[in-house]
Amino acid sequence: MANISKDVVVGIIGGQGWMGRSLGLAWLEQGVLAPERLVISSRSDGEAYRDWPGVRCVKDNRELAALADVIVLSIRPQDLASLDIEAHDKLVISLLAMASSQEVSRRVGSRRVVRAMPNAAAEIRRGYFPWYALQQVTEADKGLIQTLLESCGATRELPAERDLDYLTALSGAGPAYPALLAQSMLEHARQMGIADNIAREAVMQTLVGGSLLLESLGDDPGDMVERLISYDGTTAKGLRTMIDEGIHQTIHRGLAAAHRAASGSA
Repeated sequence: MANISKDVVVGIIGGQGWMGRSLGLAWLEQGVLAPERLVISSRSDGEAYRDWPGVRCVKDNRELAALADVIVLSIRPQDLASLDIEAHDKLVISLLAMASSQEVSRRVGSRRVVRAMPNAAAEIRRGYFPWYALQQVTEADKGLIQTLLESCGATRELPAERDLDYLTALSGAGPAYPALLAQSMLEHARQMGIADNIAREAVMQTLVGGSLLLESLGDDPGDMVERLISYDGTTAKGLRTMIDEGIHQTIHRGLAAAHRAASGSA
């Protein structure tokens, strides 16, 4: 991973929050940014950066915007309307769901806006960051974006902003959908009399191990499903029943509902 120019100062509005903290600490730990090149603003007095005394912590977002060359918005979507900064066409990275790049651009006073959609796995450096850039974002800006976001996982530039709205619903959910599946499996195991510690261990190992295997194989997940069904064993019985009971339709309806919310049409 390439280091950022030693002259670039990055500011995180909401730097003590979950996503801002994950990114800020990753940059420091990986040497992407020197501590004196990171500025954070936050309403809380968290101690996320206590081991990095060179990091500047401010309370005022306008002060951060004046100090930083790159401004990261790591705030709640509902807080955008009250955000009071002037970016003066500096590079702005928005991590807000349900706020278009044009809306962010008008609010902060910059045409160099990038929208990125993180997920919770960024905390363990396994996040996925699809992102979309306005036309005024330069190639040099894009290289910097890649470096910053790759510190917490994989990244992908998208050709259209509507793709980001959909991926907000799909990948932005992070562990939410696997957690729902784990909850259902765990409840069933408990109903079958399996001790809680064993049930939890079995479910987590199954989901985590299975996901890592799928990733390492690189195959279409549908191929794995068909392969297991063709074995016609116990797993095939379970898969056929889930499919016949409409698991695909249920998942599609859930994703569609999340997509409508992400695109502001819900």
